[in-house]
This record gives sequence, C-alpha cells and structure tokens, in this order.
Amino acid sequence: MAKAGGLPKPRTPRPNHIINIIYNIYKRSEEGGLRAGKSTLSDVGKPLLAVLCGERRDPPPMWMMRQAGRYLPEYRELRAQKGGFLDLVYDSDAAAEITLQPLKRFPDLDAAILFSDILIVPFAIGQNLTFVLGEGPRLTPPLIGAGLDDLQGFSGRLDPIYETVRKVKAKLAPNKTFIGFAGSPWTVATYMVAGQGSRDQAEARTLAYDDPVKFTAIIEHIESVTIEYLSAQLEAGADAVQLFDSWAGSLSPAQFEQWVVGPTARIVGKLKARHPSVPIIGFPKGAGGKLASYARETGVDAVGIDETVDPFWANKELPPDLPVQGNLDPLALRAGGAELDRAAATILDALRGRPHIFNLGHGILQDTPIAHVERLIALVKGAR
Repeated sequence: MAKAGGLPKPRTPRPNHIINIIYNIYKRSEEGGLRAGKSTLSDVGKPLLAVLCGERRDPPPMWMMRQAGRYLPEYRELRAQKGGFLDLVYDSDAAAEITLQPLKRFPDLDAAILFSDILIVPFAIGQNLTFVLGEGPRLTPPLIGAGLDDLQGFSGRLDPIYETVRKVKAKLAPNKTFIGFAGSPWTVATYMVAGQGSRDQAEARTLAYDDPVKFTAIIEHIESVTIEYLSAQLEAGADAVQLFDSWAGSLSPAQFEQWVVGPTARIVGKLKARHPSVPIIGFPKGAGGKLASYARETGVDAVGIDETVDPFWANKELPPDLPVQGNLDPLALRAGGAELDRAAATILDALRGRPHIFNLGHGILQDTPIAHVERLIALVKGAR
C-alpha cells in the first residue's frame, strides 16, 4: 500500500457531472488559480477534454493508442526517409508531423497523442537505449546487475520531446485534445532491470522480493524524473497526460498496491499540486479486478481499461462519475467486419450512461487495414 499522505482521498460518486465540473473549477481556482490553456468550462469545444472533466458526450469522443504508427503508410514513408525509431523521436519536426498524421487522415478523431516512447525516461536517467529490429528495445546496463550509481543522468535528452509538444500545439486544431504521456514506474522499472521487455517480468519481480531497498530506490528515481517530465510536457502545451502501466497485470495484489498504486498516487498528487486542473488518465493494463481500488486510491481523473475487461462489469464496479477509456480489442479492429461491429456496439452500449472515451484495449496493430479504422470511426461517431 502506498504511504499515508501520498495518496489523494478516495474518489466518491457525485450525483451530477455538470455540478462536479463547476465545483472542481471553483475549487482549483481557490487553490491557486487556473492556468492558461488548461481545462476549464471554456474548453467545452474540446469534446475529449470535456469528458475527462466529467461530462458525458453523445457520441463519445475517441482516439486510439498507437494511432501514430506503422499501420499508416505516411508513417512508414517518413520512417524510411529518416532512419530508425529514435531518429524520428529526436527529430522534433518529424515527431510533430507523425503526431498529427492520424488526425489528417481521420479528421473525426478527437485527440492527438505525443509520438515518443516510455523508455525515453530511462534514457534520460542514464541507460543507453537502442531498438533492435525485430526484437524491440534494449537498455544497458541492466539494473539487475548494475546500480543507479552506475548511471549518469542526461536530462537534456528530454528537451527534444518538449520541442515536439510545442510544435504540435502550434498546429493542432483548437477542438482537439493534446495528450502527453509517460510510462508508470513499475512498467518502466521492468525494462530498466531486465534491459529489455519480457512476458512475465521475472527479473523485476525477483529483484523487488530479493532486494526491496534497491528496487524501491529505482521506483522512486523513476517517479521523480516522470513528475518533471510530465510537468514539462504540460507546460509545453499538452492538455492532459496518460500514465501507461503496460505490465501492471503481472503483479500479486500486495505488489500491485506497492508498485503500481503507490507510485501512481504519488505522481498524481505531485502533478496535481503543480497543475491542479489538468486531467490525468491511468492505464493499468491487466489490472482486472484491481481496477476499482486503483481508481479509488490513485486519484487519476480517468481510467483506461484493456480488452480483457468486461465493459458492463467496469460500468458497474467503477465510480459512476469516473470517465472510462476503452476498450476495443485491437484484434477485432484488425479483423473488421461483423466482429468489429458487434464489439464496438457492445462497448458503446455498456458505457453509454457514464463519461466515456472510446479507445482500444491496447495499441493498434501494424497490419490493421485503414478501411477498418474508418469503419470504427463511423460506428462510434454514428452512435446515438
């Protein structure tokens, strides 16, 4: 469980979302003033941001995780010109263009999400980051053998990301929400400890049991850098941020409380102290039955649910005023046809009575046909 004092008070249901929005704006202005460009009632022209503030929109706003990526021919063309993945991330003009590509192709999407990677944080902490074709990311030295003292931080490695945010903000249509992001400490730590991704996160889980002092230090260092990283994204122009905890489902309930809920709550609390009116989305993939406690204890403004979660269950178990994001199976989108239609209709029906942002349960697959994305957008935007 996260330390007392680091957790915001549990979220409780509120009977009217409009009253909730007005109350929160008043409360935040009393706590330190509204910041220019952040979510207020004047932002009702941004449908997705309005839902993050507690409104229900019909049809729901939508975006897709990894919407800027390899399924788009224009992305593949630009990547062929520029080189590897990190070459794109660190070229702010290219990264801004990629961030905006999905909205140019699909104008009915309601948000842009920053084109970057969760492993930019360990790169800034001091690990070397490379992407091996066909195998994924590699971080050296792995912290299963090395220590934080062996790393030399380079905070300047984050500066090009902030420049990308500024360039996107300058070009983004005023009715679109701009989402920044970072990896949550547990998921980032799994890569830093093992030096690469793994299916069961055994190295990080083992280190957490065998040397909790060392593992706690790793988590706390990631927390610290992530708070600064997300805060700077918000200052550069992001309207909201999302914390991706892609490997949250690999933990026991007690570990989930310690390594997912606790660090997330501390990040949320410190970000809210600096940016009180900015919505924060939490996405603990694989959390399943632990979603309700995650929503109550972390203080996030919205929860993303993956494709394994029954949306009817989520609607019943999560606080009724809590915005929920999700949760179409990316494989259903790739399959298309009647399966796509049925799956989308089920999600829309299940979450119709609450603030809902339509999204996938995880990232869009690279071989997803463009026509299937167009069909999904038509299904969602045609829903009443």
